[in-house]
Amino acid sequence: MCGAEDGALSDAATAFDEAATWDPTGPRRRPVWPRSSSPPFRFAGGPVRRNMRFAELSLHPTLLQNVAHFAAPTPIQQAAIPPVLAGRDVIAIAQTGTGKTAAFALPLLQRLMAAPKAGPRSPRALVLSPTRELAAQIGESLEGFERDTRLTHEVIFGGVGEERQKQALRAGCDIVVATPGRLLDLLGQRAVDFGKLEVFILDEADRMLDMGFLPDVKRVIAQLPVKRQTLLFSATMPDDITALAARILQHPVRVEVTPPATTVERIAQSVFFVEQQQKRPLLLHLLSGADVRRVLVFTRTKHGANRVAETLDKAGVAAAAIHGNKSQGARERALDGFKTGKLRALVATDLAARGIDVDGVSHVIQIDLPEVPEQYVHRIGRTARAGRDGVAWAFCSSDDRPLLKDIERTIRLKIDSVTHPFTGPGAPAQNWETPGHEQQRPQQHGRRGGPGGGRGGSHGRGGGRGPDGGGRTSTSASAGGRGPSSPSSSSSSRVRSFGPGRR
Repeated sequence: MCGAEDGALSDAATAFDEAATWDPTGPRRRPVWPRSSSPPFRFAGGPVRRNMRFAELSLHPTLLQNVAHFAAPTPIQQAAIPPVLAGRDVIAIAQTGTGKTAAFALPLLQRLMAAPKAGPRSPRALVLSPTRELAAQIGESLEGFERDTRLTHEVIFGGVGEERQKQALRAGCDIVVATPGRLLDLLGQRAVDFGKLEVFILDEADRMLDMGFLPDVKRVIAQLPVKRQTLLFSATMPDDITALAARILQHPVRVEVTPPATTVERIAQSVFFVEQQQKRPLLLHLLSGADVRRVLVFTRTKHGANRVAETLDKAGVAAAAIHGNKSQGARERALDGFKTGKLRALVATDLAARGIDVDGVSHVIQIDLPEVPEQYVHRIGRTARAGRDGVAWAFCSSDDRPLLKDIERTIRLKIDSVTHPFTGPGAPAQNWETPGHEQQRPQQHGRRGGPGGGRGGSHGRGGGRGPDGGGRTSTSASAGGRGPSSPSSSSSSRVRSFGPGRR
């Protein structure tokens, strides 16, 4: 058994070396990615093929059986699995909902299958997660992937009793999935020892390495062996965070299947200019639409999340709030209710929402714009998952206009604006609600983000397509949209009307 597994690892390393000698997007130029390259280098988008099969990634037959229900590996899985199997340190950047967990879990399990089982209190791999919800979902994914492998994992986070977690560590587990706070508590009690750790994974690395988490991350890393494989997976990776991450990796491969802070192409994005006191009435107005089925609502503060959830409940919309001040039990009940359809709306803060991976979220509504532009990408990434379409609506008051400009600059997209019964002084001067003009409802499949579609800053004229698969979705659109740097687009956003009598 071990010999076959060692052979699979060798095959993966060979396949990676071969893939790294040419750029599949252009002519065969050799070499492009030399194996001995010392500085971090970019895995230029591939090799990525639509018809690739998991069997081509040199995975163990047991793992192949466990992923047989997946049609094909996603681009991030195709790009990341070979270098991870080859033992390289990796920085992997891909949009939320593209399969990052499998991209690190499958090669991790294959590596651990080829070596002796872990001893008491001595896990061989650590996955560090920013939130309890994300840690729990990683654990659920591992449970499916590790079936029939004899490997085990334990999920560790705060808000629940720690005795069961200590018992699991004493019994021995191969992989620990943890949030920093509880993990540091257990390290302080010597309930876990990372002396034999082989692989360290930072998931949602941009958030984990942000200023709020950096001290705890450094304290955890100080307990790890210097000789290890380190993987960073994230949806966004700002340059300063990349520089910081590079200090803890050894000659990493940078896998980037989508440019940082690029929005998912299947998401139709719109902005509603509305003053603060009108935001909740506007939210109720929008939720009157029958097609607004399962909604994730974002607020900037925990108190704001509670108030919005209470407003929705009083109006007859089943809703709950989820944030850091909620007990673990309350958070799990809210998330379970949202997943099963008992709750139509889940109101969340950014940190709590990092672990929300729910199929069928039709709309993401941002009552408050985030102060960090990259957070916008994470928020709207909760919809349009697994190849589906989605809708993202953002509310913008007069005070929020600078935040909107920062977001549009970051995602390289001018977001369409929509007029509505609660339009306030924060709206642009242009208004289509003139006598004789037919009012329009917000386009469910209008402007889409991402390179090559809609208004892309560096991409020039885009090719956004409407729900019928052809042409522009607004009657005012020209043959091509100008990017944010264009003079004609910098003065105002496009406006769609959303007047009384329309949902």
